[in-house]
Amino acid sequence: MHKITNSGWVEVVTGCMFSGKTEELLRRLRRAEIAGQSVAVFKPDLDDRYGEDTVGTHNGRSWEATVVEPEGDGVWDIADALNGEEVVAVDEANFFSDELVSVCDFLADDGRRVVVSGTDQTFRGEPFEPLPQLVALAEYVEKYQAICAECGEPATRNQRLIDGEPAHVDDPTILVGAEESYEARCRNCHTLRTD
Repeated sequence: MHKITNSGWVEVVTGCMFSGKTEELLRRLRRAEIAGQSVAVFKPDLDDRYGEDTVGTHNGRSWEATVVEPEGDGVWDIADALNGEEVVAVDEANFFSDELVSVCDFLADDGRRVVVSGTDQTFRGEPFEPLPQLVALAEYVEKYQAICAECGEPATRNQRLIDGEPAHVDDPTILVGAEESYEARCRNCHTLRTD
């Protein structure tokens, strides 16, 4: 809680895949614990890449998390599951419905520090809701870049690959995956199949 305003706030950590978003989320949580603050971590039920009830990074770091349904009233389970925690973290916010925006707003209004991470663009390079809405309401926003797998320049896009080839523009937006399905790419190297 801010000492002067007696209010909570929302922090958003965003960027493309492999840019270190979850690593930064876990760093902030470690620092909160060192400061003696209680922490609660949540993740969507469809992301089990690093374990069913674990938030994990591509380089092996992890944190125990509560799994919630990312749609409808399930998102409010985040608020309902709290037991006085001062810091509330949500990983993979891009897999949640727009209801996450209301939940984060509610928690900040309740005096909590809310830390959210997720990618802000689909594999098509379009805004990935609800991240743009969360960025708009957040007090603090950091956007991370990765390294383009093709040219080595700063990467801001998620390149989806199907059998090593760029995904088709009409493929479904959500496909949970890691190195086997995605690469970080810069604007110039990002491609979509349209045929």
